[in-house]
Amino acid sequence: MSATVSFKVTSPDGPQSVTVSYARVGSGEPLLLLHGIGHHRQVWDPVLPALAAERDVIAIDLPGCGRSPALPDGMAHDLPTMNAVLAALCGALEVERPHVAGNSLGGLLALELGRAGLVRSVTALSPAGFWNDVERRYAFAMLTTMRQIARRMPQPLVERLARPAVGRTLLTSTIYARPGRRSPEAVVAETLALARAEGFSETLRSGRKVQFTEDVAGVPVTVAWGDKDRLLIPRQGVRAKTVIPQARLVRLPGCGHCPMNDDPALVARVLLDGSR
Repeated sequence: MSATVSFKVTSPDGPQSVTVSYARVGSGEPLLLLHGIGHHRQVWDPVLPALAAERDVIAIDLPGCGRSPALPDGMAHDLPTMNAVLAALCGALEVERPHVAGNSLGGLLALELGRAGLVRSVTALSPAGFWNDVERRYAFAMLTTMRQIARRMPQPLVERLARPAVGRTLLTSTIYARPGRRSPEAVVAETLALARAEGFSETLRSGRKVQFTEDVAGVPVTVAWGDKDRLLIPRQGVRAKTVIPQARLVRLPGCGHCPMNDDPALVARVLLDGSR
């Protein structure tokens, strides 16, 4: 069921009201799902049925993405602020130390929550922050180009392109290894989400200095990487294992940067195993 929740977060200008859109399904231990930059919570739809059979699943639109408005003036779209926002969100939803899984930016946020001891377990799919400078600049250039294309295309053109598999490939092959499997409706929705993401530019700017270099202690961590990731190349997973030695490193064969659509059964199994 889709809903919104508003709550207070302390900022340099005092308490600020933040609103987050989310969907909540299933029962069991809570599992919080975090998407990547410029995306929306529907990217998790392919794995929700399998997850909801065993978990109380909460998929959110990060602030400034999907149906969640951007953070109020005076609140930066950076890691410390997002840590505070996600902690306050869990309090508002009456969820204490959930399991958390994230993809790309969401994977980085999940690891930050783990490092702060705010969650029971972390599963990070192609998390940001394990790049070198060349890899980061490449990823940021790709993301910026995707954003510019999405913003310049009128919706009727996006809808026409999304109908055939070749058009869906043109629109989404950067993040999916098997873009033809994505439905036309889903491709249109995520292209529009990228074009309209209010927090995109500030989030990207704040990421220029991000480098994940500290261990995540006391929390089970799984890092999974698609072997066909064209945005954050798979060797970054080896660096993640070096930084977080106790992490379980999982290869996702045939999967791209957003593996949930490429192999839903495999990804659901990895997420459930990571949260046990």
